[in-house]
Amino acid sequence: MSLFAIADLHLSLGKDKPMCIFKGWENHTERLLANWNSRVTADDTVVIAGDISWAASLEDSLPDLDFIDRELHGKKIILKGNHDFWWATLSKVNSFLTDNKLQNISFLHNNAFLIGEIAVAGTRGWVHESDESHCEKIQKREPARLERSIESAKALTRRFEVSDEHSKALNPSNTGEICVFLHYPPAYGDFANYHLIDVLQKHRIKRCYYGHLHGSAHTKALLGEHYGVEFALISADYVGFTPVKIN
Repeated sequence: MSLFAIADLHLSLGKDKPMCIFKGWENHTERLLANWNSRVTADDTVVIAGDISWAASLEDSLPDLDFIDRELHGKKIILKGNHDFWWATLSKVNSFLTDNKLQNISFLHNNAFLIGEIAVAGTRGWVHESDESHCEKIQKREPARLERSIESAKALTRRFEVSDEHSKALNPSNTGEICVFLHYPPAYGDFANYHLIDVLQKHRIKRCYYGHLHGSAHTKALLGEHYGVEFALISADYVGFTPVKIN
């Protein structure tokens, strides 16, 4: 049982919305299917970090969610991206899964999931870009959501707590690892969302994965260790439309 991650599937099986405005996105759905299923098994789990579908409503998202559920191997944990306009309340999206018998999808929103010894936490995030209006409310809301998700993850990892001194020496944190997944990069170009970064540092998160960046924006990606956290870009086009193994 392995954990993988990828972001920005940008599926449009229910509407005509090509991604060919960016170089390298030709036939990306077919390439994603082949690459995904050659690497991921039915026993694995894949975190999909936002921008799942171009659908404008929950009902219109069904062809894309059905493709993810039935055609792509493994269990999937999905968080919201800035283009996921179909996303509704957690109760509505969960009811939608049940009504349509989609059994291999779960939503990451103010909660967490334990996959082996890794707890999956995350939120959409937010970063100010030149073509978006600045919103202080959104910028502060997302760190609060991340706090709730990480606290949920901590509760899940308490099963790994140890009491004897020898085990503590081998595992000083006394927990399984918490990995954070975002849609937006926590920093991009000259802007950094320090509200979000402060949460990562406060909880001593060691690994953070994010998407959102395409094409020439890859050159500005936050990669490697910064602020004491190891950052990795997992946008579909950046990783060759192949889920990245986490553990």
